[in-house]
Formats: sequence, C-alpha cells, structure tokens
Amino acid sequence: MPVFDFSDKPVKNEDTVCTYTAFQSNAKEKTPEEPILVLDNSERQWIHHALGVFINPAKRTAFEFKENGETFSADILKIDSRFVSLIKWLGENHISVRLSGKNLEDGYAVYRIRETAFGGGTKLSAADGFLQFMIERLLASTASEEVEEDDDADEEGDDMKLTSLQSISDFMTCAGRTMPDNIRLWARRNLAVARSNEVSPEERRHAQRALSIMMNIQWKSNYFEAIDPVEARRILDEELYGMERVKQRIMETVIQINRTHTLPAYGLLLVGPAGTGKSQIAYAVARILKLPWTTLDMSSINDPEQLTGSSRIYANAKPGIIMEAFSIAGESNLVFIINELDKAASGKGNGNPADVLLTLLDNLGFTDNYMECMIPTVGVYPIATANNKEDISAPLMSRFAVIDIPDYTFEEKKIIFSKFALPKVLKRIGLKENECIITEDGLDAVIEEFKNTSGIRDLEQAAEHLAANALYRIEVDHVPQVTFDAEGVRHLFL
Repeated sequence: MPVFDFSDKPVKNEDTVCTYTAFQSNAKEKTPEEPILVLDNSERQWIHHALGVFINPAKRTAFEFKENGETFSADILKIDSRFVSLIKWLGENHISVRLSGKNLEDGYAVYRIRETAFGGGTKLSAADGFLQFMIERLLASTASEEVEEDDDADEEGDDMKLTSLQSISDFMTCAGRTMPDNIRLWARRNLAVARSNEVSPEERRHAQRALSIMMNIQWKSNYFEAIDPVEARRILDEELYGMERVKQRIMETVIQINRTHTLPAYGLLLVGPAGTGKSQIAYAVARILKLPWTTLDMSSINDPEQLTGSSRIYANAKPGIIMEAFSIAGESNLVFIINELDKAASGKGNGNPADVLLTLLDNLGFTDNYMECMIPTVGVYPIATANNKEDISAPLMSRFAVIDIPDYTFEEKKIIFSKFALPKVLKRIGLKENECIITEDGLDAVIEEFKNTSGIRDLEQAAEHLAANALYRIEVDHVPQVTFDAEGVRHLFL
C-alpha cells in the first residue's frame, strides 16, 4: 500500500504510517455516501466547505485544515482507488484546495474537491480546470484492481519543465493505473522522447502529437450498463417500419448485453439492396447502445495505410482513419459503421484494406503505425453494410452475424410512403396534411411507378416532388388544396 510523503526532506529514524485503505468504486457521481475519500473526524467535526492542503509532516497520510487562522490535521481513512494518484499529486505540489464534505459516523466524507487561490477564494483558473477535468475523467474510469507505487515513474529528463508538455505530464501522473497498462507505459516512453534533447525536433513533435491524441481519449473498460429493452424497442419502431426479423436480432443483442454486461463477440453485417435502410439500422443501434459512432466508407479506401496511419519516419506522417475515429469520439467505446464492406477487397497498390479490418474486428487490439501502440478494441461494436455478400471474403464474413434485409413489398412501400415519407416532407416544407392529398389510386400509381427500384429512396424523392408541386400550385394558383389521383400522379412523373 503506498504512503504519501509530501515533506521536502526525509525525517530520519521514523517509520512511515499509512492511515488509509483504498476501496473499489465505479460510481460516476460522488456523494457523501459514495465519497472520494474519508477523513478522521473522531476528535473534531469538520465544516461543510473546508480549506487546506494534503500534507504529510509527520510521515502520516493526512489533510491539514485551515480554520480561522488555526491549523488542524486529520488522517485520511479511506480513498477511492481511482483517486489515489490524484491526491498524491495535489499533496506533492502543495495545492490549496477546498473540500466539500459531510460528517458521518465513519468520518468526514469528501465528495468534491476544488482548487483555491491564496486566501480561500475559488481560483477558477486553467489549473482548476485541469483538476476538474481529471476528476471527471477518473469518475468515468473503472476502478483499478490494485493500487501500487510505480517505482519507475521517474525517467531521465523528468526534471526538464517544458510548459507545452506540463498538462500531459500531470494528466499521466494523476490518471495512474486507471489507464490501460500498455498505454500508460507507452505514454511514459513518448513523454521521455518529447522531452529529450538527444532526438530530432521532428521526433519530439511527433511524440508530443501522439501523446496529445492518446491522452484525450477516455480509455474505458468493456463493462456496459444494462439497456432498457422497452426503450430499445421504441427506438427501433420509431426508426424502422416492418423488418421484424432485424428488430428481433437487435433485441437479442440487447438482452445479451444486459446479461453479460459486455458486447457480443460478433458485430452485425446488414446485407441488402440499396435504399433499404441499412445505415439507418446502424444509427439506431448506436442510439440504443448510447455510444458515439463513426463511419468507414470502404469504397473510398484504396490503401491500407489510410486505415493504419503512416510511420513517424516521414515528416508529414499522421494517424490512420481508425485512430482518428477514436480521437474524434473522445472515448474507446464506440460503434464503427463500415459502409460497403463488399468493396473492402478492392485495394490498389500496397495491400488489401480488408486485412486491416480483421485486426479491428477480432477485438484483440489494433496497432496504428503512427501511434506505435496497441489500441484496445474491446469496446468497439462493428456494424457493416453491403449490397452483395458474395464479394466479401470468408475471413471477413466469419467476424459478423449476417442479417439479410429483403426489399420492401408493394404493400410495405405504400404504408411507408403514406405514413412516413410524405408526412415528413410536408412537415419540412410547411404544408398541412389537408393541403396535399393523395387518393388511394394515386398512391397505387406512385408505388407502381417505382416498382422496379429497390429500397425507398426513390419513394422519398417522389414525396418531395409531389409536395413541391402542391406548394407551387397553392402559392401561385391560390388554390386551397391539391389532390393527386392516379392520372395526376402519372402526369407529374412523365
């Protein structure tokens, strides 16, 4: 168990005393019942908002309260394991803070920490912004299994104080073992490179850029909160008409997540004609999972390097599309929507982009050439779309649960047009439903006109054409309403 020693000089012949125990917590918000830490209040009850600093003058882990010109010390009894490194950092840097807490039977439960300026006023500075950023990040992280000191934390060049790297260095110190081990060790190595005078300025610039990208991503665990199945079904019904088999498969995924609290081993591959709503299904799933999403359009990727990034040996090197997706999302748990997977095997020149996707889909980790680090992918849920599964390689197919999406029937297209497409267009352009009316035979004529086209995109364009024509006649000819029968529809679409 680590012991905080914030004194400038060691006290000889005095044993260190660790007064606290670290407890496991994954609470996303802190309250007196779920505190950051607990201080001893057996001899004195502490006020709600207390000022002071974390210190260790007598080799004890403690907090020094400052009240009305007097100083009182209280041992730290318990700390949320995620905050051990942060509390140590606050003490080592002698940062004045204001604690918000509540006196309970087992101690003074601290649930908020703010940096304060000299005299007790809230500093509200960039420094306090960093402290609040760190607390939010730590709250979003998963409790580490153990808390231990990192004997190798000091590296050659650590005494160099480069302002441009200070926030990165502080973040790494405070985050501690809440970051994945391989990323934590990678960050230390790159920080040493960024601070070293023994490498070229280009190498230092690349190292700092890579650090900035990596540290701004919230690296979450693969634990997923339970999803409300009723809400999930409501979203599916709102986004999709019919497609009961597809909805059933997605609901099975939801129930599986609720039981295991992890993502399924396989993503979804949606195969069907253009315009049948494959991308819309993918967006609905991301909405149900409450995850950010990103898209990879395989038809526009000709070189694997676009996905894996370029080596830092080049002056214009940069991360690949996959790493950039993590950076834009700001977290490691996200939905990857891979459009046109059947085009993935059509790479030109230096290799096959489909081979790169295999490492992403295996959930074993993805390596970007620029980052030079194994990126955890256990929180990535892939959803791919394709028009023709015969053009997809067997290794890629084996990574997905395949769902075939048939084209809509004549009756389904009628309902989609009349109940969804046309009302949506009328609302968008400001027409009332009784201003643009389509008769039953007119509706049949619309569907007949586009019977040989797949999907519903042409129907949506037809609804746009009808509504625009009705609006024109109402505004120009000053008619109260426009009715389209079969003859009117055929005349309009000549």
